[in-house]
Amino acid sequence: MAIAFIFCLFLARFFYIQAIWEDDLHYLALDQWTREIPVVAGRGRIVDRNGEVLAANKTAYSVYARANAVTDPEGSAQLLSQSLGLSYDELYAKLTDKGRSEITVVKRTAKEVVQSIESYDISGVYYARDNLRYYPFGALASQVLGFTSYDGSGTTGLERSYDEYLAGDNGEILFETDLVGVDLKGASAAYVPATDGMNVRLTLDYRIQALAEEVMARALAESNAKAARAIVLDPNDFSVLAMVNLPSYDLNDIPRDDLDSLNLLSRNCIVSDIYEPGSTFKIVTAAADIEEYLRGNDRAFSTNHVFSSSRTRTVDGSQIKCWSDHKNGKHSNQTLAEALNNSCNPCFVDIALALGKNKFYEYLKAFGFGRATGIDFSGESIGMLLAESTVKNGDLARIGFGQTIAVTPLQLACAAAAAVNGGYYYSPRLVSEIYTDDGLTHYFVKEKFVGRTVSEEASVILSGMLEGVVRDGSGKKAYIEGYHVAGKTGTAQKYVDGKIAQGKYVSSFVGYFPAKSPKYLALVIIDEPQGTYYGSTVAAPCAGEIFRGIIDLMKIQPTEG
Repeated sequence: MAIAFIFCLFLARFFYIQAIWEDDLHYLALDQWTREIPVVAGRGRIVDRNGEVLAANKTAYSVYARANAVTDPEGSAQLLSQSLGLSYDELYAKLTDKGRSEITVVKRTAKEVVQSIESYDISGVYYARDNLRYYPFGALASQVLGFTSYDGSGTTGLERSYDEYLAGDNGEILFETDLVGVDLKGASAAYVPATDGMNVRLTLDYRIQALAEEVMARALAESNAKAARAIVLDPNDFSVLAMVNLPSYDLNDIPRDDLDSLNLLSRNCIVSDIYEPGSTFKIVTAAADIEEYLRGNDRAFSTNHVFSSSRTRTVDGSQIKCWSDHKNGKHSNQTLAEALNNSCNPCFVDIALALGKNKFYEYLKAFGFGRATGIDFSGESIGMLLAESTVKNGDLARIGFGQTIAVTPLQLACAAAAAVNGGYYYSPRLVSEIYTDDGLTHYFVKEKFVGRTVSEEASVILSGMLEGVVRDGSGKKAYIEGYHVAGKTGTAQKYVDGKIAQGKYVSSFVGYFPAKSPKYLALVIIDEPQGTYYGSTVAAPCAGEIFRGIIDLMKIQPTEG
């Protein structure tokens, strides 16, 4: 009985080795009797919408060694030290480390260096082609593009989000060796080719990106601000044409030795950071009111309604003032269009309270607040929207004019676009196509419709009012004769530890043109400008400059009427 049991154990072990462990043992034997030279796959390029290369590769070479095959470690270490500028002692220690089948001598060195090493014909030392990621425009769109790690895999930005397409699959060349790793004479080599990565085409236009970065860099310096940001969208499908985060850094000179600085500079704040939007949010409140009036809601205000001349509103014991009347104490009766021109807070308090919590929250959700936009980029924030069940009248009143709610710049830009493009909300996108080097499309990223916000009629009415803001109101510094620019300014106080931080503001402007058929929409944000801090004087001029630049680039003719 015992003999039979032992026999069964041996039989089971034999079956395990022959049938189940076969692949692993085969791999171990292959590794022991072969030397592998890696064939590195070329990482795919990242190009803008017009094919301009934004991320590419430079050919470099990596040098490897098999200590068991190095016949003269002292002389080899000396020659390698001279060619590579590395420590002799460190190289000697590597070349005599018999415990490792293969060591990396150096990665990503120049072709000339490898040719010098090759001329020495050092036994046990070989090299392979490698890739060095290169960004032709340096700091352009750095937070969007992101960068790769030392081993070439995507670490941040689109390099990370689309790494599965960009990376490709490495190959190798296999040489037969003896037990100590010395090449066998007459043995043939087996070649496993690499599969290069695919290319990624963006919706970005590098010309608009460069233009916006230049404008925002100037604003950052002139206002001595903490940061300057901008996003340019096509309102018709929410494809991103430019995304600017300043200060920035050169992707070809990444500060890897200062992780705190790198984390700060590489953060795409347009997507990941939130802020109180202030008066730019009044676009959403106005859109909701206009749509509800058109639907016959008797609680909504008509476009001809004249709001109370009182310069304050008291809600739940808290007084809300109109910012523009602090000096003279006067306040005129106003229509909705005039309230937008003057950015009068009390009028939008009236709208939010009149529509009520349930109805107003329907619009907040339709405009994408409290959820991710769905952009093809990692790390997106959902913003901060109070749970509807917890909202009191005081909260609702302040949300109506852009307080007690925090949004990402991307959320606000998308909401504004969905208010003025006929009421259509799409998921924003940065990538339009994945394609191979031979021009074949692997994957086409189509526009993704999410839902309706308001009717086309409401959108047209609102757009007419916002054009008035630029022509006659607080957005005058974004005005361009003949191009029908529309938009809304915003100036929001910042909070630190739950309290208003004195002297700290976020100045912003969201605008678009042409008003009747929007083609370009831009949101500009200046964080903590020094001196003048109103959105009308700090942010609106930046949007005007960006629009003028786009007009020149695209050779857009003025619109009649």
